[in-house]
Amino acid sequence: MTQLPKRLLSIDVLRALTMLLMIFVNDASSVAGIPTWLDHAKETEDALGFADTIFPAFLLIAGLSIPLAIKSRISKGDSTWQVLFYIISRSAALLIMGFYHVNLESYSPAAILPKAVWEILITLSFFIIWLDYPETMAKAKKYTIMGSGLALLIALAVIFKGGDLAHPHWMHTSWWGILGIIGWSYLICALVYYFSKGKLTTLIVIWGLFAAMNIASHTFLDHDFLPIIGDCSAVVLTMGGVVTIGLYAHLVKIEKTQKLWMLFGIIGIALIAGGLIIRPYTEGISKIRSTPAWVFISSGLTILMLELFIYLVDIKGKINWFKAIRPAGTSTLTCYLIPYFQIALLELFNVTYPSVFNSGIIGLLRSLATALIIIWLVGLMEKRRLRLKI
Repeated sequence: MTQLPKRLLSIDVLRALTMLLMIFVNDASSVAGIPTWLDHAKETEDALGFADTIFPAFLLIAGLSIPLAIKSRISKGDSTWQVLFYIISRSAALLIMGFYHVNLESYSPAAILPKAVWEILITLSFFIIWLDYPETMAKAKKYTIMGSGLALLIALAVIFKGGDLAHPHWMHTSWWGILGIIGWSYLICALVYYFSKGKLTTLIVIWGLFAAMNIASHTFLDHDFLPIIGDCSAVVLTMGGVVTIGLYAHLVKIEKTQKLWMLFGIIGIALIAGGLIIRPYTEGISKIRSTPAWVFISSGLTILMLELFIYLVDIKGKINWFKAIRPAGTSTLTCYLIPYFQIALLELFNVTYPSVFNSGIIGLLRSLATALIIIWLVGLMEKRRLRLKI
């Protein structure tokens, strides 16, 4: 495998900013009178809203982290089976959480527990199972606690009821949810990286094949012609991150880091231009329909942002500029899950914001404050090792 750089703080900052923006846009979706460009574009529109660029950034960032994590496992002496178990167990955790989140959407009022209580308990189960337990903790104690979380999660599945009184149903996958999509794309891209031994040329070719399948699925093939990965959009985005960090490593290896800015700039602009060129022929730009133009343009924007943060953080050392949002980059999954507690508690106790905080600029400031407070709380939790680790 190509020698990879040590952990890049720029990736943590990019991940932190993306998480901040995800919490912000999710909260802002309930604010009335916000600018159209800030929200998600509608399914029928040929448009790209600001909110439409957040999730693809997450997928590409997940890809950036894959080579670094696998290389770290190998350098520690992990065998093939240990690396594969690491990849599969991480994917499984994301898929399980995504599966439960998807079923929140169809939770029935006729279920035994109120939806808000079920939501709090599944989120609590996630923390119990995947908490970053101290290495000094006795294994028997650790596995007993984790087992109790798993038992609670299974019990919550048993009592689940979805749908309405006329058409009740048990848990099922209408889709895999945000975490589930990341889980599937991570699994595929991590396995590709490991079995290709991180060869850059191979990774670029495979990215190209996935991109071609994404284009084909929005031109002459059925959108879901492949099982699990459908039109390959998520895999293209994640594999784009794998290729990007591979290119970075290659330039570091041959001591051509001065060409990094030119290369990343060209790639970012080329992807954006490519997305605009194919836009009229591949069903326009749409996050909801995961069109190739959306995939390419979002990839290009994220790579350009990465280039900026490599310069600011890794080269200029301006990491302190982003100190306030740092926990969102180091405890990202924890940050993602905390709003589930927040939303459920507000619903459970029937708490609503005063009307002045539900519209316009004041509503947006409320959403930004919510995001920053959540990240601050996660920072406090991180100091006490109350964070998820998968």
